[in-house]
Amino acid sequence: MKVLANDGISQNAVDILNKNGFVLYLDKIEQDDLTNFINLNKITVLLVRSATKVRKDIIDNCKSLKIIGRGGVGMDNIDVEYAKAKGILVINTPAASSNSVAELVFAHLFSGSRFLFDSNRNMPLEGEKKFKVLKKNYSNGIELRRKNLGIVGLGKIGREVARIGFGLGMNILGFDKFIEEKSIDVNFNDENAYTFKINLISFDEILEKSDFITLHVPAQKNFLIGKKEFKKMKKGTSIINASRGGIIDEQELIKNLDNGKIKFAGLDTFENEPTPSLSILMHPKISLTPHIGAATSEAQNRIGEELAKQICDFYKL
Repeated sequence: MKVLANDGISQNAVDILNKNGFVLYLDKIEQDDLTNFINLNKITVLLVRSATKVRKDIIDNCKSLKIIGRGGVGMDNIDVEYAKAKGILVINTPAASSNSVAELVFAHLFSGSRFLFDSNRNMPLEGEKKFKVLKKNYSNGIELRRKNLGIVGLGKIGREVARIGFGLGMNILGFDKFIEEKSIDVNFNDENAYTFKINLISFDEILEKSDFITLHVPAQKNFLIGKKEFKKMKKGTSIINASRGGIIDEQELIKNLDNGKIKFAGLDTFENEPTPSLSILMHPKISLTPHIGAATSEAQNRIGEELAKQICDFYKL
């Protein structure tokens, strides 16, 4: 039983797999060499994150594969249904990184609402000589408390965002096209049975009523937020995307940041990863991170452990 963790895996997962007799390969294999490596070494389990693509060519040409695992939630880099049709088990870790992504959303929200992303650029350059000017520039921030937070997509990550938002005293607005109920409950604390209710409203109402909008949806064929959607938002709305690139029309985003319709944006994912456009990277009203939503030590440990346990369960170890 041989496992290739092509985008890396946590040490606790390595320990679990080694203890159960798996041969583990941790070297990064380039995409073009992947099929040959899998066949040469008779790899039975391929573990990836977002960097490695597992398309039909690999699935068709690597007959030894029994399991394809994705460390994280989204599986748009894997031809999931095709793999399943070929008898390959496809696994992921939908719950393991939820809290990490949700906390990053609020890192961007705090950064934008208090101009931290811009202040941290300018203080090293001008803070010594223009302290009072910068103080004036950054003195009209806003609080998150009592503001409307619109959450689009109420899976595990969206609900974690809601939980933190409730703790901050925000008004939580929710939309999810796959949920038919009028409301859903969110547990506020793992140790106590405090619950808060999210009232579900339409997507258009989210756009019209929210002070902040955060997106938690899978990869889309078309923009979820484009010219029409920006037009429906109220002036001064801010938007966060820590889900998938290509959900927001970035050119329309820039136009609406420039004309003041959108106050600021926080982006962890981009249309053209791993080469985001310079117009996005250099924009003074965008808080930026390089797709690190799940990249905390705690999340990686949970992801690795969950993958390892699913693999052991498959082999009944």
